Amino acid sequence: MVERRVTIVTGASQGIGTSIAVGFAGLGDVVVLAARNNEGLEETARQVETAGGLPLVAETDVTNPRSVDALMDRVVGEHGHIDVLVNNSGVAGPSGRLWEVEADDWKSTFEVNVFGVFMMCRAALPLMVGRGSGAVINVGSISGKRPLFGRSSYTTTKMALVGMTRTLAAEAGPHGVRVNLVSPGFVAGPRLDWVIEAQAEARGISAAEVRREFEDESPLGRLTEPEDVARAVVFLASSDAEGVTGIDLNVNSGVVMY
Repeated sequence: MVERRVTIVTGASQGIGTSIAVGFAGLGDVVVLAARNNEGLEETARQVETAGGLPLVAETDVTNPRSVDALMDRVVGEHGHIDVLVNNSGVAGPSGRLWEVEADDWKSTFEVNVFGVFMMCRAALPLMVGRGSGAVINVGSISGKRPLFGRSSYTTTKMALVGMTRTLAAEAGPHGVRVNLVSPGFVAGPRLDWVIEAQAEARGISAAEVRREFEDESPLGRLTEPEDVARAVVFLASSDAEGVTGIDLNVNSGVVMY
């Protein structure tokens, strides 16, 4: 029997995370579904199973060291190893001009978007290094490349992931582990709907106007779909990307091209 690849996807309870999990399921992976929303994880698990994967639901808080350690212990205990880690967990953070944002809201955005990625990598990388192989894909954002009005905490965390990814790629590469970043942009779904509403309120215009602006920024005249991001992540974890590490791959319908 061929050993299944073991893939961990954080933030797997909705949106991009669900699409990523289903993408790996289509390859027959054991897909470890990690998030704080257990109800959402169960729905993702059903989709993973339907797509041909083997789901493992693990309610996890990536900002809690004990929760992360428990996740790793369970995965290794049940499957013996970890092949792929997708750090997709993230929060939108507060919306407003920097001087209007509460300090606790700013800090909590970093707790999930940066510290949570650090904690997952810190726990998983020794296991990959020990095997001499593995792939880590961090999910960033085009917001880490360009301003997005009223979203200073979010954009700062996503830029931080660029530095973390490049440094990890340099540190883990000699041990056979690749580390890359995917930067989605204006991904259709509930989170973008929230961003649009917040932008509209902050700027005093309609949500329809903001949505049209987002679409018009793309040379393709479209928003990015969660499946677009999932396909890129699956590629970076595959043997077809063996020569790719330390990159920041844009998947944003051409909104940002650098």
